[in-house]
Amino acid sequence: MRRIPDVLLLLMFVVSLPTYGRTQSAADSGLTRLLEVELERFPARTGIYVKHLVTAEEAGVRADDSFNSQSVIKIAIMVRAFQLAEEGTLKLDERVELRRSDLRDGSGVFQYLDLGLAPTIRDLIVQMIITSDNTATDVMTTRVGGVNELNQWLAKSGYRSRMLNRGWEYRRKLLARLDPQFSSLTAEETTGLQYAASDNPVFELYARLFTGDRAAWVETVRDPVNRRKRAEDQRKLMVEDRNFWLGDMSPRETARLLEGIESCSVASRASCDAMRTFLRRQLAGSRRLPHFVNVPVGHKTGDSGNIANDVGILYARSGPIVVAFFGTGITGDYGEAEDRIGRIGRLIVDYFDGTGGR
Repeated sequence: MRRIPDVLLLLMFVVSLPTYGRTQSAADSGLTRLLEVELERFPARTGIYVKHLVTAEEAGVRADDSFNSQSVIKIAIMVRAFQLAEEGTLKLDERVELRRSDLRDGSGVFQYLDLGLAPTIRDLIVQMIITSDNTATDVMTTRVGGVNELNQWLAKSGYRSRMLNRGWEYRRKLLARLDPQFSSLTAEETTGLQYAASDNPVFELYARLFTGDRAAWVETVRDPVNRRKRAEDQRKLMVEDRNFWLGDMSPRETARLLEGIESCSVASRASCDAMRTFLRRQLAGSRRLPHFVNVPVGHKTGDSGNIANDVGILYARSGPIVVAFFGTGITGDYGEAEDRIGRIGRLIVDYFDGTGGR
């Protein structure tokens, strides 16, 4: 009988090894096929990327497509802030006094508190993540060097993800579609008109900015026709036009950033432990990835009127799983769309923790 060459024997042994711990491409994953079916039913343009960090099995559908990140980009700001803290150029214990000019409308709690509050940089990062606080986000964007510096760091780190606007900047662009003179509004004026447009009581802080000729600005944003136009513009342009996006991110790259936090490759163990803690304290998006699972979840949402993103780490019994889901241009019931994200989260956990994953 002829002797089988040693090289062939070695090749046969490698091929026969179990797949545990070896990378399985997203295209080959059975989970990809399951996700394709789920996303086919989703009433929006969607993309998802999943990676089990123990088995290295991946799954994805439109994982490299670009999406409006909305507040998901805040994860990048958090990572960069912790890196700068380790370099000694940012002090997490430094206190920052919040003035009216710092306030930003939308999500978050700082806008509703008394002026003069002085949270630490660490406090600002926490609120930027767990309540998606826009005031904290704008302060932190400045503290990490601004949009250009953040994007340069992302590029240097091998990401094509970018922050495209500060939150108040794309809001100003939407207001400018009502009246061209709004294109030169300051951040403070933009925020004040946002409060006026929504009849938010916080506008009382800004009333003195809009006297004399500027009183007409308030009438413009409160006009019923303009309110409808602005709502329609927001639903359309924040989905279709990158000029109105907060950030440009893909599911795969976002998951890579999350994997860096979980593996402590983007910062020290102490910094990554803190970031994971912040993500697990999340107060938003309870109907999304965490909704139907009974395992710990650290995550960050991104929202607009018809955008629902959720990205995070599912701490399954079989090991941590990074998931990045983006859904844009949602039609139908928004709450039901959120529940669908939750059911996708359950499908992913069941796949890896049950009999379907291996």
